[in-house]
Amino acid sequence: MSAPNAGDTAWVLVCAGLVLFMTPGLAAFYGGMVRTRNVLAMLQQNMIALGVVSLTWVLVGYTIAFGDDAGSGLFGNLELFGLTDLKVPPAPNLHVVDGRITIPTLAFVLFQMMFAVITPALVTGATAGRLKFGGWVLFLAVWSIVVYAPIAHWLWHPGGWLAKFGTQDWAGGLVVHASAGAAVLAVLLVVGRRRDWPHTAAPPNSIPLTIVGAGILWFGWFGFNGGDGLQANGLAAQAVLNTHLAAAAAMLVWLALERVTDGHSTVVGAVSGAVAGLATVTPTAGYVNAASAVAIGALAGLVCHFALKLKYLLRLDDALDVLAVHFVGGMLGTLLLGLFGNRGVNPLGADGLFLGGGGGLLWRQLVGVVSVVAFSFVLTWLIAAGVQALIGLRVPPADQERLDQAQQGADAYHLGGVTSLTAPGAPRRRTAATPAGEPAVPPGRRVRVVTALLEPDPAANSADLRDALLRAGAISVIVSDAAVATTTPQASLLPRGYWQDQPLAARLRVTVLVGADGVGAVLDELDRMGARRADTFVQEAERVQS
Repeated sequence: MSAPNAGDTAWVLVCAGLVLFMTPGLAAFYGGMVRTRNVLAMLQQNMIALGVVSLTWVLVGYTIAFGDDAGSGLFGNLELFGLTDLKVPPAPNLHVVDGRITIPTLAFVLFQMMFAVITPALVTGATAGRLKFGGWVLFLAVWSIVVYAPIAHWLWHPGGWLAKFGTQDWAGGLVVHASAGAAVLAVLLVVGRRRDWPHTAAPPNSIPLTIVGAGILWFGWFGFNGGDGLQANGLAAQAVLNTHLAAAAAMLVWLALERVTDGHSTVVGAVSGAVAGLATVTPTAGYVNAASAVAIGALAGLVCHFALKLKYLLRLDDALDVLAVHFVGGMLGTLLLGLFGNRGVNPLGADGLFLGGGGGLLWRQLVGVVSVVAFSFVLTWLIAAGVQALIGLRVPPADQERLDQAQQGADAYHLGGVTSLTAPGAPRRRTAATPAGEPAVPPGRRVRVVTALLEPDPAANSADLRDALLRAGAISVIVSDAAVATTTPQASLLPRGYWQDQPLAARLRVTVLVGADGVGAVLDELDRMGARRADTFVQEAERVQS
């Protein structure tokens, strides 16, 4: 065996790190789009895969996927159990490995481990708000061995039956996205729908967090697709370029469709389109040219956008549209390879229908899609149903909207005034009390309390609001958030073009303390700011003597 190639080894290790980074990126991407009280649970459901699947991969997953074929093309033997007896670097031809490529076997093990980690984590976006943590951990461990590892053997080991059949999958259109998408279908049948779905929808708690997560995913995808040739060469550059171009094209198409169908091009739509393009180009990245990658990305933006309706047709509560983006994207890209495959880009590939190769590759890709989806769906349902019966996979309905407290006893955000108060025994820097100043109202003087509700926009400038009311005679001004019942629900835009009628509308509650002689001026000023007299109250008050 030749000495390891330093450049190729370094590239594969860097790509492994990029793919690892995608898991916290996925956690942020999903975490920003769930309810405020479910953020920590979503982050943990993703991050725990790094712990659970990494160990199952080293113990038994790797040998099932990349050990010598057991003779049937369905799975590898157990000679590499626990990595105790590693052999020469593997040579799966779908990863363009041949006699000239020499990287340490452990570099390959590590790179493939990161694919095994992130694949089941994709499921969490569909099941948001419904997974019991202990059941999810058990599901991860079993699924990564029973479902993921055999599918990886089928396609990425030269002895795998789909590899010998001629089905191609550069970086996981089938192994990752189609298998995870089929798993979503099965798990959703077991855990069911959220309470009141589809009549209610949860607004995202932090779109900026989602955008940061999407950026991490896009960045990490360069390693996801760029490292699968296991060489730092021109083919790696082609795969990375294709990855980026497809994401860009899908983003633009998705935004254009949003503008036409919903009247707005949103930032969540932009990153949704980009991720759809990334998922769709994954099986093709090392087998097509740049122009084909642009076409594949454009088709991804078109098809995956309209696939958003799929969950309503199937009556499946896919909370964050994993089916539309990853499942449809992975299958679409796999089939598009049968059209755009180009041996001029990669001699180990095959020409597709558009390159004069006939329909043979397309047929082999179709067989791969049907086989992987059927296998993953059936096995996943059995695993999920077994976990549900054994220790439970679905959380009680009462906990669906408060998973952070139910599962971790903590909250993701502490932004309100009440939650920011120190508790008994909390560390303190200041020991001396801050002087409170003289009372604004002399004891015993009768005053009025004026309470009004304002639209947020006219009162957006807090300094103007304060100064206007003080000029009108206000002694003190308190502003707080409020929500009022509306006779006509207001339509609010949710991510990816969904709308929700909101029967409670946001308002500002302004409470003004004013002398009796200044009530009229304060009411006039509040009228000018848009307060309705029907929602304004004046009460007598007296300052309590100390």
